[in-house]
Amino acid sequence: MRAPDTGKTMHRLVARGGAEDSKFDRLVYERVRLGIMSALAVNEPLTFNELKGLFEVSDGNLSAHARKLEEAGYIACEKSFAGRRPKSEYRLTAAGRQALNRYLDHIEAVIKATRRS
Repeated sequence: MRAPDTGKTMHRLVARGGAEDSKFDRLVYERVRLGIMSALAVNEPLTFNELKGLFEVSDGNLSAHARKLEEAGYIACEKSFAGRRPKSEYRLTAAGRQALNRYLDHIEAVIKATRRS
């Protein structure tokens, strides 16, 4: 018995989506960045410490991921002070919401194609 060629199935799946839909956004794909964007999609705004607690990552790790999302225009950060302590609040931008929705659409299409196989 020969295993199905999922590579061809995936190629057809991606080719059907059109130029914009077929782009898989690797920036969103990474676990912590996807988590940040997903959390912000349902809980705006969130502070740096709230995000850190959600994903149990180090300050440096979260900071690096947040910076990449900011540079892409997917999230916005507002810095202020609470007393004498710095406070960073993050929000998902319109571009970030679109990127997250494109990613979710892509994953849903992969799931549907896989279930049909």
